[in-house]
Amino acid sequence: MPDLSGPPFRADHVGSLLRPQGLHDARARHAAGELDDAELRGIEDQAIADVVQLQADVGLQTATDGEFRRATWHMDFIYAIDGISKVAGEGRAVHFKNADGSIDWAPAGLHVDGPLSIDEPIFGADFTYLQSVVGPGQTAKLTIPSPSMVHYRGGAAAIDPAVYPDEDAFWAALSAAYRQQVQGIAALGCRYLQLDDTSLAYLNDPAQRAELDSQGRDAAHQHERYIRQMNAALADRPDGLTVTTHLCRGNFRSSWVAEGGYDFVAEALFGDLDVDGFFLEFDDERSGTFEPLRFVPPGKRVVLGLVTTKRPDLESKDDLKRRIDEAARYVPLEQLALSPQCGFSSTVEGNALTRDQQIAKLALVVETAQEVWG
Repeated sequence: MPDLSGPPFRADHVGSLLRPQGLHDARARHAAGELDDAELRGIEDQAIADVVQLQADVGLQTATDGEFRRATWHMDFIYAIDGISKVAGEGRAVHFKNADGSIDWAPAGLHVDGPLSIDEPIFGADFTYLQSVVGPGQTAKLTIPSPSMVHYRGGAAAIDPAVYPDEDAFWAALSAAYRQQVQGIAALGCRYLQLDDTSLAYLNDPAQRAELDSQGRDAAHQHERYIRQMNAALADRPDGLTVTTHLCRGNFRSSWVAEGGYDFVAEALFGDLDVDGFFLEFDDERSGTFEPLRFVPPGKRVVLGLVTTKRPDLESKDDLKRRIDEAARYVPLEQLALSPQCGFSSTVEGNALTRDQQIAKLALVVETAQEVWG
């Protein structure tokens, strides 16, 4: 069952990778005024060239820049949208959980205080550099947050009513801005775009829905609005551009936020969202069963995130094959692929693994996929 259809590939990965220590050191020196912007960018360039080669060495066809130029997987992009301001000290704390307890993280807030637009593609120069260093057989992938991520944390309270008097006006403008991004990045040669999203996974968790309801928001139907607006953002996308989405329940220093299977959103998500593939977390019991995959229509690929990025222990190849077989009871094997369940470094801090452990997990994904699909 050879992989002839392009991305997402039988062996794939979500996007972010552990930053090398030299890059951490360079960022600290830049913050201290010891390196200028050009010097930092040169160090980032070399680190990205190295990590693209790492991906090739383990046999991956997907190549990302590891998100090495970002502090977080989403906020660097969101703050670059015209009409959105960063509001220090106003971010709501996010409660992350792990096997040892919990971690609170309070990123800065955001405020929609002007007309929304993306006149020049965000990360355009970064993607152009990535393309310049990918090798034969590699496809450059750009990862960006979905439109939902602009809305989920703040909701209507983050939108200046003098700019957008109602949420319909806000959503129309945001989706139009995202269409600018999609068209612009495709014009630079991007053929593989991923919309990363936590909201559609969080909404499966009754505790998350209860929190939204307590804020006066319509948790029962929020996912339907998000799906409509993601589709509006992707309307008229160029031919030849593959778009996937990755659904995550939170990923910060090996910790997570939400729990629960995909049951609550599955029918609308798989049936209505106009993407080519879904990267889904299935690394442990908090991710639920494969049963929601029964709603996946023909022609869509499901990338099973069976290899965890949150713990260093290496999974058993036999266990991965068994779980792929279980998933194939609900969606045909030819529509399935394999990846880690999330990025290795959704924020600059990274998860609790070493570089060698990261490589071992990526190599395991490639080897298992080759044995399952040929």
